[in-house]
Amino acid sequence: MPIRRLPPGAEYDPNRLLDAIIARLRLKNDAALSRVLEVAPPVISKIRHNTLPIGATLLLRMHEESEFSIRELRELMTRPQGAGPALAA
Repeated sequence: MPIRRLPPGAEYDPNRLLDAIIARLRLKNDAALSRVLEVAPPVISKIRHNTLPIGATLLLRMHEESEFSIRELRELMTRPQGAGPALAA
């Protein structure tokens, strides 16, 4: 099975995904998100700081809780070329 790569010119941006899920679920912050996803708060922090990738299990959990499709989640994980730097929340 081939490894999926980012589209040309796109950049990995997990913050965009986490912020979208927080907004969709009307959560207050990352701590609330970690409780909903049933992961320790440092996991969310490490994802936000690009020290831990979003694994398949967590992606499925995000799908189950947010009802975003897997395709939508994958698209939210990238910032298209020319979209500028990610804004701090």
